[in-house]
Amino acid sequence: MANWTKDIPAEAWSAKVLRNYTNGDRLTKIPASRKKRLVILKWLVNKFDLGRTYTEKEVNEILKHYHPDSATLRREFIGYKLMKRELGIYERLTENLWQSEKEIMKQKN
Repeated sequence: MANWTKDIPAEAWSAKVLRNYTNGDRLTKIPASRKKRLVILKWLVNKFDLGRTYTEKEVNEILKHYHPDSATLRREFIGYKLMKRELGIYERLTENLWQSEKEIMKQKN
């Protein structure tokens, strides 16, 4: 079966994923697909300021504005290397430190 996403520009595909999984600024559900989940996580991590640290409570409060399962989203940020956690303090990483989709898929297999 052909991969139809290769024929769609990445930005357009990401916008479609966001439309399908959000209602306004609320996340309707966390995608099961890793590729779609990564689009959602990147959208959410951009709600956090670069260079600022956050307590777990602050991260939860921000995430709960978008989806009630803040614990899962918080863990996914760490797993996908969009944020780092040290001694209960969270910090958004710059995009050049984020794992690529290929790197993530290698880890999961």
